[in-house]
Amino acid sequence: MPEKKKDKRKLYFLGLILPSPYFEKAVNLKQYFSDQFNSKAALRSPPHITLHMPFKWNEEKEKVLISTIQVFAQAQSSINIEFNDFGCFRPRVIFVNVGKSEQLENLQRNLHRFSKQELNLFNANYKEFPFHPHVTVAFRDLKKANFTQAWQEFAEKKFEGEFTTNEISLLKHNGKEWEVYQRFLFGG
Repeated sequence: MPEKKKDKRKLYFLGLILPSPYFEKAVNLKQYFSDQFNSKAALRSPPHITLHMPFKWNEEKEKVLISTIQVFAQAQSSINIEFNDFGCFRPRVIFVNVGKSEQLENLQRNLHRFSKQELNLFNANYKEFPFHPHVTVAFRDLKKANFTQAWQEFAEKKFEGEFTTNEISLLKHNGKEWEVYQRFLFGG
């Protein structure tokens, strides 16, 4: 029987990492959900807005991935991000709402198209759900009963602020958690 080849692919995704002080505020929220509602999964990634969901890529071809994303980033201009309190995807996900913006929609749509054409990635969206920018603070391991209690607490809470970003980040899974692997500055 032939020996099974080892999968040399790793998990990656593309997103916008929150800057300070929002980064720290989001980490504190994730920790709160961990402590109060036993939802620790969100702590396994830095606070971010996902632009391209996780995909597998051959680690030996990482340089191609990085140089290709760099080409995309160089063609982008800075965008404004605005927070708009909290939202949820029932029955397990609670997040900080990110305001709808044509700039952000265009960035995600262009990245989606570019990823298909240049990287042959066809999983840019979760099933057929439209792009819904957000910063997850509790998910997956948030039990339904805890979700109900947590959402009662956060449904009316405020989370406001805004920032301008001029970069996207490639995150890589190290087997336990997501880490920012490479940042790509916009050219415009």
